[in-house]
Amino acid sequence: MLEFRLSLSRVFKSWRESQELSQKALAKKMQSSQSRVAKIEAGDASVTIDLIMRGLFSRGATQKEIAEILICYENKENFVQ
Repeated sequence: MLEFRLSLSRVFKSWRESQELSQKALAKKMQSSQSRVAKIEAGDASVTIDLIMRGLFSRGATQKEIAEILICYENKENFVQ
């Protein structure tokens, strides 16, 4: 589970950066705080998969994109879009 959470965290950060969003701007979309976004991106153990998923969906991730992350994780591939 730890590796999966870290994979989601990497994707989360990559997508935020590709959208040229600051942590603060994304936090506002998520109705969260900038420090929480930073913890997500750092793979902090206190961050739940649920929170990461909420962040991905608030960023506009589709169910298909989430499924691709899961498939890549299961196949031990690196996934960064």
